[in-house]
Amino acid sequence: MRRRVTTAAVALLGLLFSMFVVAQPAHAATGFHVSGGRLLDANGNDFVMRGVNHAHTWYTNQTSSLANIKALGANTVRVVLSSGDRWTRNDAADVANVVAQCKANRLICVLEVHDTTGYGEQSGAVSLDRAADYWLSVQSALTGQENYVIVNIGNEPYGNAGYSTWAADTSAAINKLRDAGFDHTIMVDAPNWGQDWSFTMRDNAAQVFASDPDRNTVFSIHMYGVFDTAAEINDYLNRFVTARLPIVVGEFGHDHSDGNPDEDTIFATTQALGLGYLGWSWSGNGGGVEYLDMVTSFDPTRLTSWGQRIFNGANGIKATSREASVYGGGGGDTTAPTAPGTPTAADVTPGSVRLSWAASTDAVGVTGYDVVRVNGTTETAVTTSATNSTTVTGLSANTSYTFAVYARDAAGNRSTRSGTVAVTTLPGGGNPVANCQVTYRVVGSWGGGFQADVVIRNTGTTPINGWTLGWTYANGQTITTLWNGVLQQSGADVTVRNAGHNATIPAGGSVSFGFTASWNGTNTNPTAFSLGGSACAVA
Repeated sequence: MRRRVTTAAVALLGLLFSMFVVAQPAHAATGFHVSGGRLLDANGNDFVMRGVNHAHTWYTNQTSSLANIKALGANTVRVVLSSGDRWTRNDAADVANVVAQCKANRLICVLEVHDTTGYGEQSGAVSLDRAADYWLSVQSALTGQENYVIVNIGNEPYGNAGYSTWAADTSAAINKLRDAGFDHTIMVDAPNWGQDWSFTMRDNAAQVFASDPDRNTVFSIHMYGVFDTAAEINDYLNRFVTARLPIVVGEFGHDHSDGNPDEDTIFATTQALGLGYLGWSWSGNGGGVEYLDMVTSFDPTRLTSWGQRIFNGANGIKATSREASVYGGGGGDTTAPTAPGTPTAADVTPGSVRLSWAASTDAVGVTGYDVVRVNGTTETAVTTSATNSTTVTGLSANTSYTFAVYARDAAGNRSTRSGTVAVTTLPGGGNPVANCQVTYRVVGSWGGGFQADVVIRNTGTTPINGWTLGWTYANGQTITTLWNGVLQQSGADVTVRNAGHNATIPAGGSVSFGFTASWNGTNTNPTAFSLGGSACAVA
């Protein structure tokens, strides 16, 4: 859950970079370890994190999330914990259970204390020293787990005040853990709400790394509005690589209240440099950043536009993730699962269909299935499933679709495609939601882009509880950012579901959402809208 003030980007060019290459001593590594600026797993194989953050401390009942994150292809999950200073404390038993679930799902577990967020600026935030004390209190849950667990001492340990002591305080916390017998790889976050606009971490990273007697520290930069250009992203990450200091993007998103990060460059540059990334966050965001949810209401079948991007997009998790070799991945297994059976369709409605197929088999275990929509030679990712059945939602009424399925195994191999099934959704007339009126209005336009507002009015006498609005674009318009709703777009077909705060449209009332989108040449307004599969009047 992000709590951040707006920060000013500071020019990167022309500043001296005081890092130097640190000679790394021979170290009889236990578990994960750093060598030559690279993170290696317990078998000495290069490991590149591809995963997401999960807000465990606020949603301890969401125990299935780790399995669902793995099913979508991640090899790592960064788990939010609390020392008890700002939120309910996660005790040793709970930490041990999280670690056990990570291992059961063949995930590497990055554990972080969130109570340090914005220390020096955020009321109630605690120091890195206090976070280190928490790690000592749960050490029993972590001893012997060095192959599977990385300890992230404290999240975003300073805001935009008091951060000049970051290097000394970070080194002291590292040494406190080492003196207590922690042999784990330690991850440390940057100050300035994780974004290091002051370059405090960048310019002191070599010093902090050298202060670790195990030379086993990884640095984490959080990329939000400060990193809104390719030049800033490339410069920052390449300086660490040149200095042979390990760096990961521990948090980032596709948008933020402090600016619009260049997520495409983050994906491309981390892939080109072989650096890890962990997107924020799986689900449950609040405080105005609900758009950073990757899935809606912790449901892995309801990927948001951000979820689609990070899991299924270019240089995303599905395309680039490789399981840690301690689980048998990392290149040891190159045999793909058998192809799933051809799916069958059931429970067809105007807006959804349930698909089932014969399960695949694999030597190291099938971890999930990718459902795709097939249109000639084009495939569009639709959803993922941890089991051999799923419900595909967000479809248009009285429309023909063709679906197929792939299987993935624990080593990251993907099967050949299943056979295809053709489905035609039902007409929308039978759906009880029909008392609606839609107003679609373009409120701003510029070369190649526009902004629009949409209002849905309930013209009936009973509330509408939960809504999905659909329409089709005629000119190839593509929505880039949407607020007050959850977007799914497949080609010209658009569906927007309610957000958590506007699920109910009272009788005679209305809800609204807005978005920005791209266009090329022509930007014709849609002329037909459906709510839950039934036609709405157009104002």
